Amino acid sequence: MKEALLIFLALSALCFALWQRAKTRRTLRRLEEMLSQAISGTFAAEQFDESQLSAIEAHFAQYLSASAISAQRVQGEKEAVKSLIGDISHQVRTPLSNIRLYTQLLAEQPLNAQGRTCVSALDAQTEKLQTLLEALVKTSRLETGVLALHPVPAPLSPVISRAVEQYRPKAEAKQITLMSELSDGLTAIFDAKWTEEALCNLLDNAVKYTDAGGSVSIRAVAYDLFVRVDVSDTGCGIADEEQSKIFGRFYRSAAAAQTQGVGIGLYLTRQILLCEGGYLKVSSQIGRGSTFSLFLPRETPSAQM
Repeated sequence: MKEALLIFLALSALCFALWQRAKTRRTLRRLEEMLSQAISGTFAAEQFDESQLSAIEAHFAQYLSASAISAQRVQGEKEAVKSLIGDISHQVRTPLSNIRLYTQLLAEQPLNAQGRTCVSALDAQTEKLQTLLEALVKTSRLETGVLALHPVPAPLSPVISRAVEQYRPKAEAKQITLMSELSDGLTAIFDAKWTEEALCNLLDNAVKYTDAGGSVSIRAVAYDLFVRVDVSDTGCGIADEEQSKIFGRFYRSAAAAQTQGVGIGLYLTRQILLCEGGYLKVSSQIGRGSTFSLFLPRETPSAQM
């Protein structure tokens, strides 16, 4: 009698364990189904009967439903921003072009010293507004996917050389030594046009914040998975507490308030690198200069995995 009771208890425990295991498997299958639908963008809370779900499944369904609504809201906001910036750029381009034209015509007229100063200031501010408008449009299109980058394997030397030559006259005008260390055999995966723009943004900042007699250098180093391109200067440097902020949109340090700029170049550069599967870092010391390191992949993300 005792042995039969023990056998019965053992069988009952086994059946209960099997039932619990089957229940767990069903729950995991339902959770996996929810997650798969959320990833594919087809998740809908009404597809699941809460009365048949456990508490954790019900909460998971609520979380996914809220996440889907949030994702839709974010996408809608992106579309609204893209449309707004597109409308603004379209409406502003014509009057901005007219302002530049009239400024040039005014500069050709006989003016006294004060008039020439005003025309020069007007031209500088117009140029600043034009730069800001172009940067806003580029950033918006990158963020919303309107402008797609096309990274392909290519040599880096030609892109770096073109960027350096664009800023050599500006460096010479400030009596800054501009140097480059290039290797013809160095290749990476990048979009040539946008990577050149990213390098130009870094060189522009380096020349802008380096005093006469200083130097700016650019060099590339290959690693197993990435190529690192360093843009170094002997400028004023960046404080430690600001190094995490400088990549934000429109952020400008108080120390750079008197220097011409709109505070969007580094943000745009970082967006370009992210779209290429790379990243951007900075190393700097006050009074000793800065090094911005641009990392480009040597293999596609799928190949690295």
